[in-house]
Amino acid sequence: MRVRIKICCISSISEAFTAIEHGADAIGLVGRMPSGPGPIPDELIKQIAEAVPPAVATFLLTSETSASAIIEHHSRTCTNTIQIVDLLSAGTYSHIKDALPAVKIVQVIHVIDAKSVELAIKLSESVDALLLDSGNPKLKIKELGGTGRIHDWKLSRQIRDYSKCPVFLAGGLNSNNVKQAIEEVQPFAIDVCSGVRTNGSLDKNKLSAFVANAMIQ
Repeated sequence: MRVRIKICCISSISEAFTAIEHGADAIGLVGRMPSGPGPIPDELIKQIAEAVPPAVATFLLTSETSASAIIEHHSRTCTNTIQIVDLLSAGTYSHIKDALPAVKIVQVIHVIDAKSVELAIKLSESVDALLLDSGNPKLKIKELGGTGRIHDWKLSRQIRDYSKCPVFLAGGLNSNNVKQAIEEVQPFAIDVCSGVRTNGSLDKNKLSAFVANAMIQ
């Protein structure tokens, strides 16, 4: 089964269709964040989500940390997937699922050390997928994605091997390293933002090269 491809930091309907035409199975739409690239207004996220074909997964990246605030954020965007980039501080995943039964929940794990592995395996029992990224939520200004850095793929492979749900791999991926990343981690899907962009804009040449190398199995 081929690895799925998610193109993140989509900023317009045009970019969404460019990503889809090049083979994206999912697109990421970034809400308000404390740092990092690609945030767009909720109104635009909703417009993009409504415009893309139904078979394409539309991910709302939310930095909200309470279940109720996440549900409210989703109500303004109407994506079919919620990507929670920080850890829940109030409420539960069940609370979100009960309120939004048709919406998939993807929890981001920022892979730093062995504790990240333990946390990921524990949370994998409660969500639809994990997304392994290279941020650092412990900083004064939290890094919650879009860093352009890779992390220790050996730790990601441990998570992948013991996770109870599918695993997305993110963090510093580009056309030069994506094949190796897939070979080492064997994720369900890969996720890229800066690796397919030039000066912040989606680069068709980089996108084509990334997808082509991701398809080499």
